[in-house]
Amino acid sequence: MSHDGTVVRQSRVTVPSPGCLAAIMVPIVAVVIAVSVLVVMHYRQERANERNKAEALDRTAALARSYARDVAAAPNGFPGQEAVRGIAERHDGRLLSYARSETSLTTTVRFSGEYEDTSMFGVSNSRAYQCYSIVLRKTAEGVSQARSSPLEKCDVN
Repeated sequence: MSHDGTVVRQSRVTVPSPGCLAAIMVPIVAVVIAVSVLVVMHYRQERANERNKAEALDRTAALARSYARDVAAAPNGFPGQEAVRGIAERHDGRLLSYARSETSLTTTVRFSGEYEDTSMFGVSNSRAYQCYSIVLRKTAEGVSQARSSPLEKCDVN
């Protein structure tokens, strides 16, 4: 009451107790920390998976070079389609096309490389596929020269 007898409205500012503030903030901070940890783990797993896949694709390139050397080293000129298919299978490849002439042999082969794919739920084995066009030509001296190039798209039969 005021000194003239009227009721005066007082505005009180209440400050929550430190215990109440902690009870509100602790779960919020815990959720923010948990989400941050999950985001960082996901980012690291994605980078590791990309590196593993890139290494598998590098292995497919090595397989393609090895395949080309073996086909070029075949006796009696260019080997037949079944022989080439066998060479491709020994190098974890699948022969997709075969075209042969007197001076050249052109094949398309799909190679695969295995890698580990990690997720929050565990590790799984995956395969990376890459197709290569391998062209072998006979030189004037009768020696076969190979050229392999990766294909952007792969027509799988």
